[in-house]
Amino acid sequence: MAKSTAENTFLRLKTVLDVLTEGVWSGDALNAGQVLAESTARVPFNEHEAELLSGGIPRGHKTLTSATAKLVKAGWLVKGRSGWTITEDGMRATVAYPDAVSFASALDAGTPVPADTPVPAAPAGFVRPVSAAAATLEVPAKDDAKKAPAKKAPARKAASVVGKAAKAIEDAVEPVVKAVRKKAPAKAEAAAPVAAEPFEGPDVETHPQPEAVALAGDFNTILGAPENWAPQYDEAQMEFDFLDQLWKKSAELPAGHYTFKIALNRSWTENYGAFGTFDGPNHELHHSGGTVTIRYNHSTRDITIN
Repeated sequence: MAKSTAENTFLRLKTVLDVLTEGVWSGDALNAGQVLAESTARVPFNEHEAELLSGGIPRGHKTLTSATAKLVKAGWLVKGRSGWTITEDGMRATVAYPDAVSFASALDAGTPVPADTPVPAAPAGFVRPVSAAAATLEVPAKDDAKKAPAKKAPARKAASVVGKAAKAIEDAVEPVVKAVRKKAPAKAEAAAPVAAEPFEGPDVETHPQPEAVALAGDFNTILGAPENWAPQYDEAQMEFDFLDQLWKKSAELPAGHYTFKIALNRSWTENYGAFGTFDGPNHELHHSGGTVTIRYNHSTRDITIN
């Protein structure tokens, strides 16, 4: 059975750490484009991921680049102007969570790397592997030059443009990375039980998303906005989780009864109330006080609160 985009993306996130760890062992400095290209070459795109979006960027590459913010949030990766740097915890994570299931579960739940996990050392006689990304672009031998070129598989074809696309996508998601760095750590939420097969279910990246989603209601000033019911302010904006395809916002609210709506693109032109109704009645929140997390699914207009 073909792997879903979610499973492939977690495999590539782990491969990002593997590639950077190998770079530490060999002393090679790799830029973001090289790391992403190598990761997508080692874990090739499926047919859905290989589809080219506007600008010739493979769908799977856009998903991966956005998802690397999870590595930054976990403290396993640092993104700087000079490139990407793996942390000691990031190297230890490759040992503590060696398979896709444990790696995905730990990353999503924010599980710290066990303190007794050693930093992996280079195996005896380690030689950096030949780049899989370079292999996909290998020039044919002179004797084969006159032969008709074989048709590239979608995954290979998409992988060949990954390096060129990396910089453009990285620039686009840099504000998200900066926001993750600046965000104060929230109180740890109780981790939900991890399913035995966390990658079952429909593929992701299937529904167009708005540019912005706001929780506009009578608690916006508590969040730091200048006024309530104002979807234009940054303090009201939710954050999009690319893998879950959900917009999320966590906040500390005093005990009380609150009302709000979901407003798109920082205005009231398109808004959704109770039962996902366009311009419908307000959502209601009876809150006992403390941290609350609200999630919005744009494909169904549903919200969940916990």
